[in-house]
Amino acid sequence: MDPRPPRDTALAGTGQAQGQLRKLNLTMFLPLLAVAGTISVATYARSWWEAVVLGAGVVATMVCFTRWAAGEVLRVALPCLIITAAVWPFAVLVVGSSAAFFGISCVGSYVIPQLSRHRGAAAFVLAAYVGVVGAARLLVSHEDISGVLFHFVLIPTGVTVVVIGLMFPNKGFYDVVEELEEAREREAELAVIRERVRFASDLHDIQGHTLHVVKLKTALAQKLVDSDTERVKQELREIHALVSETITQTKELAYAQRRLNLSAELENARNLFEAAGITVRVNREADVDAGASELLGQVLRETTTNILRHAQATRVRITLTASSITIVNDGAPRTPLPELRGLAALEQRVAANGGELTVEQDNGQFLTAAAFRSEAQENR
Repeated sequence: MDPRPPRDTALAGTGQAQGQLRKLNLTMFLPLLAVAGTISVATYARSWWEAVVLGAGVVATMVCFTRWAAGEVLRVALPCLIITAAVWPFAVLVVGSSAAFFGISCVGSYVIPQLSRHRGAAAFVLAAYVGVVGAARLLVSHEDISGVLFHFVLIPTGVTVVVIGLMFPNKGFYDVVEELEEAREREAELAVIRERVRFASDLHDIQGHTLHVVKLKTALAQKLVDSDTERVKQELREIHALVSETITQTKELAYAQRRLNLSAELENARNLFEAAGITVRVNREADVDAGASELLGQVLRETTTNILRHAQATRVRITLTASSITIVNDGAPRTPLPELRGLAALEQRVAANGGELTVEQDNGQFLTAAAFRSEAQENR
């Protein structure tokens, strides 16, 4: 078991929820943009070169939307703004299309909320640009003035303002999701750090007392070395036995083989998961047999650490019977997990005690289960 905080795992999970939301937006709206743009070009373009110019605006809009969905819209902001800003006056003055404003409106709404400052001024400038360019239709049109103002000024400007207004709370929503993810990662790291502190405390309990006793016995042996040889020999034998026992206990602690209290481990696991923002449900179907309690506690401790280190879990379900434990968590990575050496060592111990350890990963869920023959079965 590696007691280090899973910093790399936490970093790898950064932005997972944001990525899912952006992917959903991409799947839902990119086809709509493509269809709407194609219909607009086919409706208004009277020649191939008009289709090329209007199509360039559609392509720029889709590229900008795709980069926004990937969280990288500022990388393509300038060229996309230039293209769509040029297509709008071309559509107004040459083609007579009032629908081409949607390109500059969409691109602007993706870019402006991402700016670090002057976002309000940028939104005003964009809306004013759409309205002024639309009004330029009056220079070349012999249509009814009120109709031109309605279709080329009022609707484009109004829609632009609404779209930009909607994207500001959208940006705020993504910021909240990011903050929640960062908080969850910090909680998971703190939970593992608490486990490290507990490990250090156990190590101190084992070695601190032993070293203090060894120090006292060594000092006593030094005083008696000339006056009571037999007592010195006895003290040295006790020191040797004490050090040997401490070495054994330290090895057991390092390999999670120290005697554990299942109830205490269950409460500790619950506290660690809740501290990491993970919902825990515990089902006790029967009182656990005394013979299986210690090993079941070891399985629970190792599994708790693995979930905190390797999964992006939101829910954990722990089920206890008289002779078994089952832990199921979501948030398991789609790729195979690295070798879990702690569980591999436990599998050998469980098998040596007549039990079976099961580890399964399927469809984003991870199951760890250990089962022994119950006392009732053994007495039959």
